[in-house]
Parts: sequence; structure tokens; C-alpha cells
Amino acid sequence: MTTPTDTRITLSRVMSNAEANLLGTVHGGNIMKMVDDTAGVSANRFAQGPAVTAAMDEMAFHNPVRVGDVLHVSAQVNWAGQTSMEVGVRAEVDRWDAVTDRVHVASAYLVFVAVDGEGGPRSVPELAPETPEERRRFHEAEIRRENRLARRTAISSSRAEGRVQA
Repeated sequence: MTTPTDTRITLSRVMSNAEANLLGTVHGGNIMKMVDDTAGVSANRFAQGPAVTAAMDEMAFHNPVRVGDVLHVSAQVNWAGQTSMEVGVRAEVDRWDAVTDRVHVASAYLVFVAVDGEGGPRSVPELAPETPEERRRFHEAEIRRENRLARRTAISSSRAEGRVQA
């Protein structure tokens, strides 16, 4: 069985002027791309083949990333069902101009679906959380999944009833 620890990966990159926004800090979209790339590596490793991004459940930015900072993005699979999985991601930086502790800059949860050669869903292995932290993350991922499904159902029902808000 695969544990969340087996799926951990970290990608690192020095941020350059090409990633900067009008404020001179790194554009959030560039951070999101690196988050998706890192989560994708974790998901593909766990699925033992291709897995595609189905949703970004949540993304929170905590601190700016500056040009020259070294961005470290770490991901691991938190939860897995039949064909889908949630990957938790944490982004941190080492500041380029000072020796400090790493700064937490963003967190995200992404949902991936394993796909076969025709692009259809395929089964994934069972995920076996072992530590208290892994079990906590698994449980919280189940809560996020329940909320996603309930939101989808509520919106579908609202549309079916023809509700219009003024």
C-alpha cells in the first residue's frame, strides 16, 4: 500500500523578473502554476501513471514572493478515492537577501483524476495514512470533498428549479 509519505515531492526554483507583476513581486498565477506542477508530480507518482487536475479546491496566499527568492513547493497526496485524489501543497521561500527561516507563502488543495489512454478515469491504489498527521490530513480532505459535492448538488438543484437572484 502507498502512504502519503511515499507521494511527497518538493520542487524549487529561483524567482526571476520574468515572473514579476506590476508591483515587483511574483505574480500569483506563476506561483499557482508551480503549485499545480508540483501537485501533478505527486498525483502521477501515486496514480502510477497520468492524472489530471480536476479542481483547485482552495488556494490561499499568505506572504509575497519577491524576485530572487527561492520558491520551494512541497506536495503530497492527502486522500484518495476510486479514481480521484486530493493533493495538499505548501509553498515556502528562502529570502534571497537574508538568512532567515523559510517563509510560508501559500497553501493549496487540488483534486486530480487518474486517466487511462483514452482520457477516461481509471482506478488508483489505496492510500494508507500511517501517522496522526497523515490521518488528520485524510480526514480534513474528506470534509473538503463532502463540501465540494454538497455545493455542486446545491447549485444543480438551484439551476433545475430556475432560481434567479436579483
